[in-house]
Amino acid sequence: MKQVDLRNLSIKELEDFALALGLQRYRGRQLFHWVYGKSVDSLDMMTDLSRESRELLSEKAYISKLCEVRRQCSSDGTEKFLFELEDGHRVESVLIPEEDRLTLCISTQVGCGMGCAFCLTGKGGLARNLKTSEIVNQALSVQKGLPAGKNLTNIVIMGMGEPLSNYNNVVKAIEILNNPLGPAIGARRITLSTAGLVPGIKKLGEGNLNINLAISLNASTDEQRNLIMPINKKYPLKNLLEACREFPLRKGRMLSFEYVLLDGVNNSPEDAGRVAKLLKGIRCKINLIPFNEFPGAQYKRPSEESVLRFQEILTGHNYSVFIRKSRGADILAACGQLREEE
Repeated sequence: MKQVDLRNLSIKELEDFALALGLQRYRGRQLFHWVYGKSVDSLDMMTDLSRESRELLSEKAYISKLCEVRRQCSSDGTEKFLFELEDGHRVESVLIPEEDRLTLCISTQVGCGMGCAFCLTGKGGLARNLKTSEIVNQALSVQKGLPAGKNLTNIVIMGMGEPLSNYNNVVKAIEILNNPLGPAIGARRITLSTAGLVPGIKKLGEGNLNINLAISLNASTDEQRNLIMPINKKYPLKNLLEACREFPLRKGRMLSFEYVLLDGVNNSPEDAGRVAKLLKGIRCKINLIPFNEFPGAQYKRPSEESVLRFQEILTGHNYSVFIRKSRGADILAACGQLREEE
């Protein structure tokens, strides 16, 4: 019988697993707290279980962990982690320290199948989805390496891959990370970013996760978006923005629209005016991301003057507009620069 990886199981699945082993249901909650809350790597460390129970568990189950291949530190304090998975594939995670928060950007796929022209991750295509354990383990591994008293405060699911293409594993990972018996990261501190998979956005809206949603817009017309984001041919702007308008927002919450500014492509004053019209009536904020260049990139980063002009036009239409400061660009850890390294 193949051993079960406990880090692929939700709290209910662990309760059912405990029952199947002849243990009481509440033992599943204890397992959940040990595996995710205390983040132990060994069943022997579960001291409130009898030796017999631990021996039984060790026959049927194990606790997976990631192998940290490399850790790089940027001049701005950002850290990039390269993790190796059980099958030899590799993914990257990025830790972004700020004054009042410690944000981890985690990956959901090995590579990416979206093929966005401005993103390094998609250049190698999609290898596979990450399992729930491989998503959660990025957070647990990084947390374990933090100094005493330091804790992850925010999770952004916008590393390698399209999260809504790996919907079930991503949602289960979010529920685990959010659980008070686990890492206990508040739903308001978890943000999922999508390239615009309309069915996934609708499904997410029907759930009860209460997380933040960010949409990669990056264009002011379908023609532009078709050119740089192939997903737009399947889910054009009209369909995407309709799904955004229907997305349920709780009081005080907003959608985020990410807009990567590519010099001479989508950063004109006319583009800014069209974006203002497209988003009219949607409770949202806009994050402008000046393109992060990488070796072999076909696009250029726009001038600071043109970025400020773009922001000014949108602000003039009463939008909250932020210019995202690139973090970790010197180690290829900035937005759009992650990849599966050999």
